[in-house]
Amino acid sequence: MRLKQVDQQADIEVLVVGISGNAQMEERIQALYPERFDEWVRGGDISTKQGELRLLPTLTGTIARVLFVGLGKADRLSQDELRRLLGKAAQFLKVRKLSNVTVDAATFPGKPAELIAETFALATYDVKHYKTGPSVSYELDLTIWSDEGEQEAVRGHALAEATNLARRLVTMPGNILTAPALADEARFIAERHGHALKVIEKEEMEALGMGAMLAVNQGSTIPPKMIVLEYKGAGDAAPIAVVGKGVTFDTGGYSIKPKDGIVGMKGDMGGAAAVLGLFEALGQLKPNVNILGVIPATDNMISGDAFKPDDVITSMAGKTIEVLNTDAEGRLVLADAVTYAKEYNPKMIIDLATLTGGVLVALGTEITGALTNDQALYSRFEAVTKETNEMIWQMPYVDQFIKQVRRSEVADLNNSPGRMGHMIFGGAFVGEFVGKTPWLHLDIAGTSEQKSASELGPKGATGVMVRSLYRFAEQEG
Repeated sequence: MRLKQVDQQADIEVLVVGISGNAQMEERIQALYPERFDEWVRGGDISTKQGELRLLPTLTGTIARVLFVGLGKADRLSQDELRRLLGKAAQFLKVRKLSNVTVDAATFPGKPAELIAETFALATYDVKHYKTGPSVSYELDLTIWSDEGEQEAVRGHALAEATNLARRLVTMPGNILTAPALADEARFIAERHGHALKVIEKEEMEALGMGAMLAVNQGSTIPPKMIVLEYKGAGDAAPIAVVGKGVTFDTGGYSIKPKDGIVGMKGDMGGAAAVLGLFEALGQLKPNVNILGVIPATDNMISGDAFKPDDVITSMAGKTIEVLNTDAEGRLVLADAVTYAKEYNPKMIIDLATLTGGVLVALGTEITGALTNDQALYSRFEAVTKETNEMIWQMPYVDQFIKQVRRSEVADLNNSPGRMGHMIFGGAFVGEFVGKTPWLHLDIAGTSEQKSASELGPKGATGVMVRSLYRFAEQEG
């Protein structure tokens, strides 16, 4: 999507307006179309009913068509309801290949310019594919009439494009988006925006003692990468560390996944994708905050060299780990990534990962599970997710669960105490490497992808948490 400058003299293919019982909004529409509005209302050609879309030709002037979006009682619309109405309108226009679109923000409630730009870019996203036949992509040129100024629309557009970048990465197959390729994606972002980038290679991991990360990579012929990005927008202030799981394909190792469960495991790097999306947004919008991004990137494969159940490995932190489940590999790579992030003395650590099937059982596909050792941090982040509608739910992080992670006859920790409470055990394991640093764990296994299309985009990757992470970082700066 391209966000265009307002040009009141330009011809408009379609103008999008909201219509409701709000007298002020109707006054504006009547002022724009004094000869047609009453006729349309009387004839039932337009409707204020929430979700009703009516596309009508104007037959006069520089505006060829008007799309009326029924808002119902506009003053009672929640932000998410408005977002979904805008997404529905955007997809309605996309189906009809109407690409030169202007939205009259003043006919929608509140100050919606940012929401309009964000939603139109999210809703019209196309899934990237590898088909050889000809394809026609939809390229939207969006103009927003608004009294808010251009910055709000620019911000919304940037956050949507960053989210769409994460969507694209999650959709890429594992034979193409390998750990080195993920490092290349980070390099493209860093070079485009001037971020500092360091890629830790296997030899340096060995020197640093990243035994947990290296154990997961043992079965692979593709080398691992620990990707480290820095955005410095606030001088010498301590950074917020954001750690994203980057398992580019997960077989489960010797604890192999079933044939149905293994399909889709190219998306096991949703946390890494969110971190890269965040750095894309940081580069475009440049808030006054310091952010450290750490991505442990590898696949989890099976071979004669692969790690096995009953193995004991030593993490970078020096803690020994009894491996009870090689399919509980995400928490292992996060352990070394969090330990490395702590060397930067961050003021907080947020890790996010497609970590457990347990979070789907507990919370379904609409809510991200969360653990924390700092209630104030959780509350601040939760408030942001209510604005983005990327819902989170706090799970208990208590001694009963922590003790089970520490239960092993041969090592300091075990990586899989069992199926009951699985989501909490996965997060609690990562918490063993955080220490006293304020920490928030986000399990996005249920929310990283959607099984059917919605008003905010097609079936597949959602790019979940990019928008929330950026808004939280901006707030904390």
